[in-house]
Amino acid sequence: MPWVLLIGGITIWWGVHLFKRWMPETRAKLGDPGKGLVAVGVLISLALIIIGYSRVEFIPLWYPPEFLTHVNNLLMVIAFYIYGAGAAKGAKVWLGTKIRHPQLTAVKVWALAHLLVNGDLASVILFGAMLAWAVVSVIVINRAEGAWDRPPQAPVKKEIIHVTISVVLFIIVALIHNWLGVYPFGG
Repeated sequence: MPWVLLIGGITIWWGVHLFKRWMPETRAKLGDPGKGLVAVGVLISLALIIIGYSRVEFIPLWYPPEFLTHVNNLLMVIAFYIYGAGAAKGAKVWLGTKIRHPQLTAVKVWALAHLLVNGDLASVILFGAMLAWAVVSVIVINRAEGAWDRPPQAPVKKEIIHVTISVVLFIIVALIHNWLGVYPFGG
């Protein structure tokens, strides 16, 4: 049953996120209430993924070397930075002017980082599916929207604030991992 929850949650995640792109007329007919349906779908998918992932049996595929923990942590700080590069409206931090889809790029980095340090079947399914979803999403969005207009670059002050926020968020998430019994710094 936990495998069904995990895979079902991933499937719902893909569906609700790509619904607008795969069925634009249907999504348009739903109007603003459609946003609520998508949000509910995302919450359901996350609940199923979390419950399923936390309850599946551990089936090792490989045992990642300890040094990959440090690579993962570096990639996670970078993922937070990349994710936030697309968050602000208007002028973007430096990287937000270079990457068309910073949030999806951050998901790719996050998924890759977690694939490096988790050698079990459930992790490969979860993080591999999220990596594939982010890749497919970028392709689908680029085909639908055409050329990209680069946003203006924000002042350096905004860049410094963004880097600081990225590091603080990484520390908070690492502490939450520790609280949950997952030790991102080894141990």
